[in-house]
Amino acid sequence: MASDELKPNDWRTRLFALLDKSKQGLSKLVQLYNPQTWKQKGLLWSIGLALVTLVVVLFLVGVYWSQEPAEFDVKEAALEDAGGDKSRIVPGYTTTTTLMRVARTMLDKPGGYLSNDRMPPSSLFGSVQLLDNIPNWEFGVIVMLRDTSRVLRNDFSRSQSQSIEDEDLAAAEPKFNFDNNSWLFPPTEREYRKGINHLQHYVDKLSSGNNPETQFYTRADNLNVLLSVIEKRLGSLSQRLNASVEELRINTDLAGDSAARQATASPGVIVAKTPWIQIDDVFYEARGYVWALLHVLRAIEVDFEHVLRKKNAVASLQQVIRLLEHTQQSTSSPMVLNGEPLGWVENYSKSLVSYISPANAAVIDLRNLLAQG
Repeated sequence: MASDELKPNDWRTRLFALLDKSKQGLSKLVQLYNPQTWKQKGLLWSIGLALVTLVVVLFLVGVYWSQEPAEFDVKEAALEDAGGDKSRIVPGYTTTTTLMRVARTMLDKPGGYLSNDRMPPSSLFGSVQLLDNIPNWEFGVIVMLRDTSRVLRNDFSRSQSQSIEDEDLAAAEPKFNFDNNSWLFPPTEREYRKGINHLQHYVDKLSSGNNPETQFYTRADNLNVLLSVIEKRLGSLSQRLNASVEELRINTDLAGDSAARQATASPGVIVAKTPWIQIDDVFYEARGYVWALLHVLRAIEVDFEHVLRKKNAVASLQQVIRLLEHTQQSTSSPMVLNGEPLGWVENYSKSLVSYISPANAAVIDLRNLLAQG
C-alpha cells in the first residue's frame, strides 16, 4: 500500500527534475549568445556559432514554407468577394472568384511565391533550388490557372465563335501565361496579380447587370471544352506518375485509325522511367494541379448546376471530386517514397495515380453524359 502511495510522488519528482534540466539547458543555450562568451571563445568560434544558427533558422523557415495551403470553401469565397450580397452571385461568379482565390492563395501562402526566388532558404542564389517541392506544386496550380483562364476567355464568356471576347479576359489570360520563373523586370508575381485584377474587373461587370456584353454562358458544350482539357492533363499526370517505376509500354499512338501517320518514327515498345531525382517533382506538380482543379470543379458544380441536373450528371461530377479529394491527404514521410508497387516500402506516386486514373475515367464518362442530347 505504501509503495502505491509513493508512485505519484516519484512521477512528480521525475517531472520536476526534467523541467530543471530543461531550464539549465535553455540557460546554457542563452549563455552561448552572450557577448562575453563570444569574447572568451574568440572570433572563429563566434563565426561558427553564427553560421550554425543561420543554418538552423533557414531550415526551420524552409520547413514552414514547404507546407501546402489548406483548401477553401468556394461558396464562402464567392460570398466574401460579393461583400455578402447574394444577389451579385450570378452564373459564372463562383467560377471566376474561385480562380482568383486559387491564384491569390498561391501567391500569398507562407513564403509567398517561391518558383522565382533566388535567395536562401528557397534557392542558393539561383544556382540550386533548395526547396523544390512547393515550386513544383506552384507549377501544377499555374497549369490549371492557364487552362481555366483560356476556356473562360474563349468559351464560357462567348456565345459563339463569331462573338467578341471580353477585353478583361483577353488581358488576363496572357498574364497567367507569363514566365513562371522571372525574378525581376518584371517579377512573375506582379504579372499574375495583374491577371487577378483583370478577373476582378470582369466579375464586377458580370455581377453589376449593367453590361449586356459581359456574359458567362453555362452550356453543356462549354463545360465539355474545359473537361476535355482536364482529361488530357489527368491522363498525362497518370502516365508520368506511373513511370516512377520502370515499365514497358506498347506504343498506341496510331491505334484506332488505319490512315493515321506521324512525323517521326518511334519504337513499338517504349521504356518509361522517370529519373529518380524528378520523382518528387512530378508528385508535387500533380498535387498542385489537383488542388487547384478540386476548387474549380466545386465551383463548376455551383455555376453549372442546372445543366448537370438536366443531363443527370451531378453524381458523376461529385464522383470525380470525391476521388480527387483523396490525393490531398497529408504524407507521413518528409520524403516522397518510391518503393516497388508490391514491395515493403510505400510508393507515393503509385498511390496518387490510383485516385487520378479512375477520376480521369470518370471525367470521360461525364463528358459523354454532357454530349448526349
